[in-house]
Amino acid sequence: MTTAARVRPRVEGDWLFVPVPQPHSPYRLFCFPHAGGDATAYTRLARALAPVAEVWALRLPARGGRLGHPMPGSFDLLVEAVVHALDPHLTGRFGFYGQSFGALLGYEVAQALPAGRRPELLVAAAASPPADWIGPERPQQQDADDLLRLAGLGELIELEPELKEHALHSIRADLAVSTGYRHRPHPPLDAALHAVIGAEDPMVGTARLDGWAEHTRAAFGRHTVPGGHLLATVDLPGPVELLTSLITRPAAAHQLTMEQT
Repeated sequence: MTTAARVRPRVEGDWLFVPVPQPHSPYRLFCFPHAGGDATAYTRLARALAPVAEVWALRLPARGGRLGHPMPGSFDLLVEAVVHALDPHLTGRFGFYGQSFGALLGYEVAQALPAGRRPELLVAAAASPPADWIGPERPQQQDADDLLRLAGLGELIELEPELKEHALHSIRADLAVSTGYRHRPHPPLDAALHAVIGAEDPMVGTARLDGWAEHTRAAFGRHTVPGGHLLATVDLPGPVELLTSLITRPAAAHQLTMEQT
């Protein structure tokens, strides 16, 4: 049995979940879920990355173990709360990985952190760049099945009604917050920034990924990997291999320029 299979997960405060603790790992990867996503979805990724990193997944309100916790009233307040939760744990080498809505949140959290406390790596998966972000209008009033498709969770349409309603509750909470997002230009990050898309993603076009390049003064990469809209929360080798490659690079290598795979 591997070490990753033996260790018990742990919760750090309200906001963070460590699916596979690796106390001696030299690297932490903080993961920001997609709209409606739960931190536990990163358990398989945490096992796969255990040899190179310790995964810390964000526990957003209004789902899972935080079902009774209200979502902050605006995107800016959500960013502020996440920054406060992360601050004690930003030690050593660390990076951010965000999927869809989580990529936008991870980017804005990185910008909100003080200089010297920012990630060396930001991976934005299945997401348009911040200036192109358009949240859905009135998500509370949208058709349930359409909301599931919008969040990249069309496979949940066939769930039992009670499970489906739980999923919709968290999706609506996230999309309501994202609707109020307004991009404000920031200086480029010093972090390497890699934009990733699944080859079968029906929601985000490859051409949009290049817009992320203006948000870093370090290395920028654009990558297409096997999969659809949700990547690292499913058991596909491409995203894991890419993340392993990025995490194991020396910090200085993140200052190199454009790459594409």
